[in-house]
Amino acid sequence: MTVEIRTQGVKPLRHTFGHIARRFGEKPASRYQEATYDVQSEVNFHYKPLWDPEHDLYDRRRTAVVMKDWYALKDPRQYFYGSYTMARAKQQEAVDRQMDFADKRGLLRELPDSARLAIVSALVPLRHYEWGANMNLCHVAAYGWGTAITQAAVMGTMDRLGMAQHLSRIGLLVDGNTGDSLAQAKRHWTDDPAWQGLRRQMETLFVTRDWFELLVAQTLVADGLLYPLFFQKFDAWLASRHGPGPSTVLDFLMRWQDETARWVDAVVKTAVGESAENRALIQTWVIHWRSVMLPALAPLAQAMMGDEGAAALADVDAALGARLVKLGLTA
Repeated sequence: MTVEIRTQGVKPLRHTFGHIARRFGEKPASRYQEATYDVQSEVNFHYKPLWDPEHDLYDRRRTAVVMKDWYALKDPRQYFYGSYTMARAKQQEAVDRQMDFADKRGLLRELPDSARLAIVSALVPLRHYEWGANMNLCHVAAYGWGTAITQAAVMGTMDRLGMAQHLSRIGLLVDGNTGDSLAQAKRHWTDDPAWQGLRRQMETLFVTRDWFELLVAQTLVADGLLYPLFFQKFDAWLASRHGPGPSTVLDFLMRWQDETARWVDAVVKTAVGESAENRALIQTWVIHWRSVMLPALAPLAQAMMGDEGAAALADVDAALGARLVKLGLTA
């Protein structure tokens, strides 16, 4: 008896969804493309928003920036729900190991009183800054146009809650899980004069209506100054006096910022390159928010690092200027 086994290839009639094929051609598409492109609702809006009757529910006019194709603002990380959650799950496991390492060895709990006080007064209050950043990115996600930008903003909202939780856990490592550090940090945020400039600017961002301006102000200018100031300059200042213990739990914050900056830079550079009008508008926003964020951070730099604070803030501002030049803006 002879058994003959044959293989037969079946040619697919379609390789991807129709709207993806119309944009990229009839060929296999990536999961990011299928989850992102041309998903934005554009028709069949049944009512005007009662809180903003001048605009449609989803409206390109909610920002002064103009793009021929809003999907040009793609995410270089290629994050959609699946890839994003898998990446963050792996990172969370690494963070948990770092936290457990610091907790078991008392790296923060057994620091001198002056070091623990510095962490509670300089770092833990940033959990409130991160909550504010979460709110601002919620605005971008709600009123932005095009899934390429809004889905990345939604992921950013969850990242900022994660950063707030991370900073809270650092406070708990300092106080031995009593929660006293969190209460102290809140008092610093609401009452300490050094924090009121930053708090004031965060509250101003809450009422900034142009979502693209909000994106630039929060993720490019504010984060571009604050993250390296606190998690590089202050971290190095603290390590030079009390050892590298705190650095073990601060490392993730800067690695997350470096990754997120890739998305922010890609979005801003593309928008700037779209037209001279976009470039002039975004430049104006950068100049304004940089001019108010620097004075807001100056007293914090002084409070954290004393006489070295002004030089540290100048260094991070210069680095931001170099970054702006790469995006097609002026330093």
